[in-house]
Amino acid sequence: MPAVPHSSAKKPRIALTIGDPAGIGPELVVQLLALPAVGKRAEVTLIGNRAAIERAAKAVNVAVPRASDWLTIQEWEGDSREYAPGVAGVDNGNFILDSLRLGTRLVTDGKADALCFAPLNKGAMRLGGMHEEDEMRWFAKLLDYDGPCGELNILDDLWTGRVTSHMPLKDVSSVLTVEGVAQAIVMLTDAFRAAGKPAPRIGVCGFNPHNGDNGNYGREEIDVIAPGIALAASKGYPSTGPFPADTIFLRARNGQLDGIVSMYHDQGQIATKLLGFDVGVTVEGGLPIPITTPAHGTAYDIVGKGIAKITAMENAFELACRMGESRIRT
Repeated sequence: MPAVPHSSAKKPRIALTIGDPAGIGPELVVQLLALPAVGKRAEVTLIGNRAAIERAAKAVNVAVPRASDWLTIQEWEGDSREYAPGVAGVDNGNFILDSLRLGTRLVTDGKADALCFAPLNKGAMRLGGMHEEDEMRWFAKLLDYDGPCGELNILDDLWTGRVTSHMPLKDVSSVLTVEGVAQAIVMLTDAFRAAGKPAPRIGVCGFNPHNGDNGNYGREEIDVIAPGIALAASKGYPSTGPFPADTIFLRARNGQLDGIVSMYHDQGQIATKLLGFDVGVTVEGGLPIPITTPAHGTAYDIVGKGIAKITAMENAFELACRMGESRIRT
C-alpha cells in the first residue's frame, strides 16, 4: 500500500464489496483487509457474504475480517446466502447487482465517500437482470445520470480513456463524433484532477493505420479527432495528437504522457493489459460518485486455489481513497 496519510487528516470512507461471490473477489478482499495499512488509510464498510468470505479466508490463509474501529460489516440480506464457487448464475448475478445498489446508496446518502468493488462477471449480471451493455451504463441508470461517462483504465501512472466502448468494431467509425472525442478528453482529465493531478498530459489516439496518412487511409483524424481535440482545448482541457495508435503507448512508456484517449475498446485495452494485466484498475469515469475496481475478471478457474494476486485490488482501493479524499475536500 502507498504511504499512509498524516494522522490529522480525515480518512476517506470506502464502501467495499466482494463483487462476484463465486469468483476470486472474496479472496482479494479478505487479503486486502488483512493488510495493516488499510485501517490506517480509510474507514471501510464491507458488503459481503459470510460463506464466501469464510471460504476465501481459508483458501488464502488469513483471518476472517471482523468489525473494528475502522471496519464495519454491513448487515444485509445478501450476507446469509450460499453461492457455488466458479459458476455464473442467476443467484450470484442478483447478489452482484444488489450489493452494488447498496454500495452506491451508501455513497449517495453520504455514509461513504467512494465505492470500490472486486471483480464482476457480466454474464452473471445479465442473468440477474442487468439489461445495459455493461456496469458503467447500469451505474448511470441507477444514479439517474444521463451525462457523458465511460470506463477509464489505470496502469500505475498511465491512465487511459476511450471514446467508444462495448460495441461491434464495424460500428465504431459511424459513432465517432467531435463532441465524443472532446468528452473523452474532459472525462479523463477530470478523473486525474479528482485523484490529485491538476495538469495531466493527455495524448489522443488516431483511428486509422498510420494515423490515416493525411487522409489516404481514412479521414477520421482530420474530420473528427483533431476538431475534438480543439473543442476540448477551448473548454480548458488541453491534449496533444492525434498520434498513431501503434506508437502512442511508446510515448507514454517513455514518460511523455500521463493519459491516453483511444477511439475504441481494444485499442487501449490490449496495450494496457500487456503492460500490466495484474495491476490495472478501472474507474467508472464521469459518474457523480467515485467508483473503482480491478481491471481483471472473476477468474473462475482459480477460485479456491489461493493464488489470485491482489495488486490490482490494492490499487483500486487506493485510488478510491484518493478520489474519496477529493470528494471530502469539495
